[in-house]
Amino acid sequence: MPPLLHFESEQIADGHDHEPPCNYRLLRVTRCGSDALERHVRKGAAPVMVVDPRAGHGPGIGGFKRDSEVGMALLEGHPVYFVVFDPEPVDGQTLGAVVRTLAVFIDLLATRHRGQRPIVYGNCQGGWALMLALSHCRHRAALAVLNGSPLSYWAGERGVNPMRLLGGFTGGVWPAHWISDLGGGTFDGAWLVQNFEALRPEGVFRKYDTLFAQPDAERERFLEFERWWNGFYFIGGQEMLAIARDLFVGNLLADGKVVVDEHCQADLTSVRTPLVIFSSYGDNITPPHQALGWLPAVYPSTQALVEAGQRIVYLTHHEVGHLGIFVSAGVARREHRAILHHAQAIERLPPGLYEMLLLDGPAADSAPQARFEARRVEELQFDPEPAGFENVRAMSDHLERAYSQWVSPAVKAVVPPGSARSWRAAHPMRASRMLWSEKVSPALAWLPWLNDCLEGLEAADPKRADNPWYRLERSGADAVAQAWTSWRTLRDLWAEWAFDQAYAAWPSFKDARSGESS
Repeated sequence: MPPLLHFESEQIADGHDHEPPCNYRLLRVTRCGSDALERHVRKGAAPVMVVDPRAGHGPGIGGFKRDSEVGMALLEGHPVYFVVFDPEPVDGQTLGAVVRTLAVFIDLLATRHRGQRPIVYGNCQGGWALMLALSHCRHRAALAVLNGSPLSYWAGERGVNPMRLLGGFTGGVWPAHWISDLGGGTFDGAWLVQNFEALRPEGVFRKYDTLFAQPDAERERFLEFERWWNGFYFIGGQEMLAIARDLFVGNLLADGKVVVDEHCQADLTSVRTPLVIFSSYGDNITPPHQALGWLPAVYPSTQALVEAGQRIVYLTHHEVGHLGIFVSAGVARREHRAILHHAQAIERLPPGLYEMLLLDGPAADSAPQARFEARRVEELQFDPEPAGFENVRAMSDHLERAYSQWVSPAVKAVVPPGSARSWRAAHPMRASRMLWSEKVSPALAWLPWLNDCLEGLEAADPKRADNPWYRLERSGADAVAQAWTSWRTLRDLWAEWAFDQAYAAWPSFKDARSGESS
C-alpha cells in the first residue's frame, strides 16, 4: 500500500531514526509528471509541508491528483514536502512519538531553507497533530492551515453530527483498548473506516449505484478513490488509547491537560503560529462547531486573543463534505490556492480573529482575491461542552480502569503471539471486498474472461434517458437511497434522545463533585 501521491518524490527524513521512533517519513516532492508544476517554484519561497490524516486510511489524499493541496502549493511557487506513514506502527508507538517527530520535521525544513519557517498543512487528524506539535515546547511555523480538523471534540449540531455521541453508547475508551489487545498491541484502522461508512449509509449505496449506472464515466474515478479508501492502516495501541481517552472522549485539549510526553503538555495558548481554520457546514464529521468551538474555551474574549499576540483566520464552506475539503479539485483550485496565495498577507495581520471571504479572481485560472473581516470571539455561538459529555468521560474513566486492571491482562494472556494477522482478514471491511476476489471465491475467476468477451460490445446508449425501463430503474434507486436516508435520520434522532436520557438529563459528574465540596 504505497502512498497514493500523483507526484514524484524523494525521502528526506525517517521517523524510525528518531528517539522515540515512529512510522512517519518526510518526502520532498520533486516532479509533477507531464504537468511540470515544479517549474513554478520560486527561490526563497516558504516551504509547504502537508500532513495527511491517519484515521484508518493511508496517506496521499492531499496530493493524489494534480488539482490538490500539493498541486496548488507548487503552482503558487512553494517547494512542497509531504508527510507519509507506514501501514504498521513501530512497536510501542505513542502519540508523543508522533508529535515529537512532526516537530522535528518542522525544524528540519526551517534548517533546509535557511531559517525560512514552513507553512504546515494539516488535514483532519493531521491538523490536530500539528497543533500538538506546535504547542510542544513552543515550536514555530510560518503558518498553520487546519483543514476539517477537530479541536473541540464534544461540539456539534443536533440532528447533524451524531458521531460525537458514539462514546456514550460504546462505554467510552475501553473498546479501543480491547481491540488493540486482540490486535497484539495495534489498533486496526478498518474499524474507523467502518464507522465512517455507517455514519451515512445512503452515501455508500449511491457510490455503487452511480458506478453501475454510469460504468464508462465512473470506472476510473471509482478505482482511484477505492484504492485509498480500502487501504486499511494500523495505529499503535498506546497511541490510539491516548487519542480516544484524551481527545475524543476526554476533550482535554482545550483545557491544556493532554500530556504529549514526560516533560511537555499541549497548551493551545502557547501556540504563536498564525492559524487558518478551514471547515464546512456540509461536513458531518468535523463541522465548524468542532473546528472553531475551542476558541471561546481557550480565549475567553477577543481582547485575550489580542493580548496573546495570536492571529486566527477562519474560512467556511457551505456545502462540501468532509473528504471534499481534501480531495475536491474545485475546493483545491479555489479555497486552498487562495489560502496559499494570501499566506503572507495573513502573517502580517494584526493579532485578532478574522473571517476570510473569497472573491472571484480576474481570471478563471488565477487565485481568488480575498478580504479579511475582523470578527469577535464572543460572536462564535458554538458550545464546546454541551450537557451529558462530562458524564460520558467519567463513565469511560471508570470502565477503562476496570478493563485495564481485570480484563486486559487476561485477553493478552489468551491471544497467541502472531494470531492478530489471521484475525485481520475476518474484519467485515476486508471480508466484504475479498469475497469478490478469485483468491477467496475461485468461481469468480471467469469474470475477467467474460469481460474480455464483452469488450467489443458498445454498452453506452445516448438515448437511454428516455427509456422507460431506465427511468424505472432510476426511480427505484432514488427510492432505495431515500429509504436509507430516512432510516439514518430516525437512527440519529433516536441516538440523540437516548443520549440525553442516559447522560444529559442527570447532573454532571463535575457538578456533583462541586456540590459535595460545598
